[in-house]
Amino acid sequence: MATATQLFSRVLLISCTLFHVARPELIITLVNNCPFTVYPAIQPNAGHPVLEKGGFPLQTLTHRSFRAPDQHWSGRIWGRTGCAHSNGKFHCATGDCGNRIECNGLGGATPSTLAQITLHHGHKDFSSYGVSLVDGFNLPMTVTPHEGKGVCPVVGCKADLLATCPEKLQLRSMGGHGHVVGCKSGCEAFGTDELCCRNHYNSPQTCRASTFSEFFKHACPATSTYAHDSPSLMHECSSPRELKRNEILKDNETMVAKLELGAEDGESRNGGDGTSLEESTDSVFEGVRYVHPSLLQALVQLSMYFLCL
Repeated sequence: MATATQLFSRVLLISCTLFHVARPELIITLVNNCPFTVYPAIQPNAGHPVLEKGGFPLQTLTHRSFRAPDQHWSGRIWGRTGCAHSNGKFHCATGDCGNRIECNGLGGATPSTLAQITLHHGHKDFSSYGVSLVDGFNLPMTVTPHEGKGVCPVVGCKADLLATCPEKLQLRSMGGHGHVVGCKSGCEAFGTDELCCRNHYNSPQTCRASTFSEFFKHACPATSTYAHDSPSLMHECSSPRELKRNEILKDNETMVAKLELGAEDGESRNGGDGTSLEESTDSVFEGVRYVHPSLLQALVQLSMYFLCL
């Protein structure tokens, strides 16, 4: 069996392409470059529609595309690992949403690394994003924008925290006797108001970093690690306002966001039909980090990496 270190360069890739026509259209493509099936999960915030029934299996070296709403949408994305059917019941070791393949708006079990995303908000069509370890950690994840306007830093966590997770925070498989599959937050592990920022501690003045949140922050400074973490690590990128004309997009404004879940440069990327992404004519990007040259004048590229453990 491959170790976490050996699998550290594997990834599930998500790519989002936003075309501004009458209204912005968002195409989200999830690509799994992990050596096993990953179960992405998507949960909308209250008042927003569920996308793709909230979750599905994604076989290794395949991708899946779907349309997001063309209006304001916000929610979270995470990866479920260790998923299998047992005794007629489906269950994931991390990120499970009530023993369902299709989460249908349900949240995931903690600990899990979360990407928090808001699309199409503000008069400049901002996209906000952040990576949160407030609910613990199950997969390394980074979000990297390209060609956007506004505040567009790289955020997230590249570290393999399963290998260094303190014993008191460890979530292990096989009823606690197997491998470390997740790293709990201090709140989940101990449940105190102070660590959970509840009741008296539910304010920026009283909710403070703990030794447990500092463990996450030290390894992954570009994430939020407790409820009132400050400064905020949510960032806003606006899509380009003036774009050059080209044969594919004509006068349309375009935003391309690529959410890549953890691979090294140079690894092959396969499409859903088994062809590599470099060979796929419908692909909006080449390889790991580059979009098609015809789109370079008209995109925001947002790369999210989930490393499969």
